[in-house]
Amino acid sequence: MADQLREAREGLIQSLGRVSAFWGFSKIVGQLYGLLYLSPAPLSLDDMAVALGASKGNVSINVRLLERLGMVRKVWQRGERKDYYEAETDFWQIVKDILREREKKEFDQALRSVSDCLRLAAEVTGRTGAGTPIRAEAAFVEGRLRRMEEFFKLIDGFVHSVLVLEDLRFPPPFGSGRGGADPAGTPTR
Repeated sequence: MADQLREAREGLIQSLGRVSAFWGFSKIVGQLYGLLYLSPAPLSLDDMAVALGASKGNVSINVRLLERLGMVRKVWQRGERKDYYEAETDFWQIVKDILREREKKEFDQALRSVSDCLRLAAEVTGRTGAGTPIRAEAAFVEGRLRRMEEFFKLIDGFVHSVLVLEDLRFPPPFGSGRGGADPAGTPTR
């Protein structure tokens, strides 16, 4: 039984490492979250470094990233001088934090950039004579940029809608990490 539990933990840690790498983060980011998520007690940087066979410096850098993303938080341990961390277990909260703090900024920057490029292409289209090769190219570029701008605005509206709907949600979801129990009856922090 203990071997199966260890295998389940290791499987999740490795799986989240792969997911993390897929999304452009280092593998250890996902592994750290998996380790903390399945830990019944907060862990120190030393604990995490030993468990993952990583350097404490690497663990520290990536735990700070997880902290900025709202996926882990520092917790106080009575009588301890070390910093301890636990995973945020409310997945809706994690998504909301990432959308607000990371993706929203990226969407806004991308939308501004595409809109700026669209204005430049539209100026070229407006200043060139009809039937010229440059006007045809400018009109093509302008059309593609307009489609991209519309798509980015749609995504931006979707993110805004998700955040507004989440703010209107009253009862906390299962596994909220704010106390109580998940659907299986397991106490949450």
